[in-house]
Amino acid sequence: MQISASWVRGGTSKCWVFEREHIEGTGLTADQLLPRVYGSPDLRQIDGVGGATSTTSKAVILEPSADADLDVVYTFAQVGIEEFTVDWGSNCGNCSATAGLYALERGWVQLADDVTYVRTFNTNSGQKVVQRVPTPGGALPAEPSAVIPGTVYPGHEVGLGFVDPGGKTTGKLLPTGSGIDVLTVDGVDYPVSIVDAGAPSVILSPETAGLAGLPHAEWAGAAITEKLSVLDKIRRAGAVAMGMTPTPEAAERAVPKLGIAGPAEDEDADIEVLMLSMGKPHPAMPITGSVAMTMAVLTEGTVPHQAVKPGRTTGKLRFRTPAGIIVTFADDFGGELIVGADRTARTLADATLYIPDAPLEYAA
Repeated sequence: MQISASWVRGGTSKCWVFEREHIEGTGLTADQLLPRVYGSPDLRQIDGVGGATSTTSKAVILEPSADADLDVVYTFAQVGIEEFTVDWGSNCGNCSATAGLYALERGWVQLADDVTYVRTFNTNSGQKVVQRVPTPGGALPAEPSAVIPGTVYPGHEVGLGFVDPGGKTTGKLLPTGSGIDVLTVDGVDYPVSIVDAGAPSVILSPETAGLAGLPHAEWAGAAITEKLSVLDKIRRAGAVAMGMTPTPEAAERAVPKLGIAGPAEDEDADIEVLMLSMGKPHPAMPITGSVAMTMAVLTEGTVPHQAVKPGRTTGKLRFRTPAGIIVTFADDFGGELIVGADRTARTLADATLYIPDAPLEYAA
């Protein structure tokens, strides 16, 4: 069997983009198809198109919307690497940018003379995401020129605005009702902020994460590696505290996300952050994580609000990440709160993917 797909870089992630009707045409569910196409379970994904990292083992499944108020409906999939699994628990902001570009390149949305807005809806989070793409003269630039930290080559600029993002998973921006909660793991108390915006997130200070006194450039190195196990236990305890799962063991790998936020060392940034993705340091910052961090900065009493520079709790925020400075925004769009950041997207290839049979132990 075979299926058509496009390989697209969205932000600092790479995603294979599938049209829903093409998956349905194979007679397989996405849970059956994606691990086979990606080459899972295998830490190298050597027998498939997966990239063997959390940021390159992702998929987007989309279709034109039948709703007159929307243009595209899409679902994000985090494909397991060492497991024959697909995680549907959250959206990926970086991969969200592929939905808007794909719709424009396929002619699903009429291009405007200056800037085209693509109204997308993410099914994982029940979140409307307005995507803003420059289309000078009513066309996508033949040579895209926008560059963001964490990428080498330019792409099309895609501004992602999450509409009223608070509480899309749990019903509340602060699921526990508190800006600071104390999670007890292995008899040790850890103060954290639990925030549901963009993606449910558990946010710690550098001191709580065991990084006190280290410069930001060293956060993602050996210092964090030896703490990944306990940090994942904290993340799983946060999942229980926000009502996402009855036990820590039942928590999904992708959500809630875990982030670390501390005061900036200089004037180039307002706050310094490190996000974890699938248990490992993220090379830049997930967009959904940046939405959570931005909303947390705007919410008095949270760890990020306490860490940010005074007077920097409105407008645009500058986050220092391992890849460099990422700017987010909070703005009004037709009376609705829009929180997001500018990303870029670039189509790498259009391909025919051949679907192998499932390994015997997963054939059922």
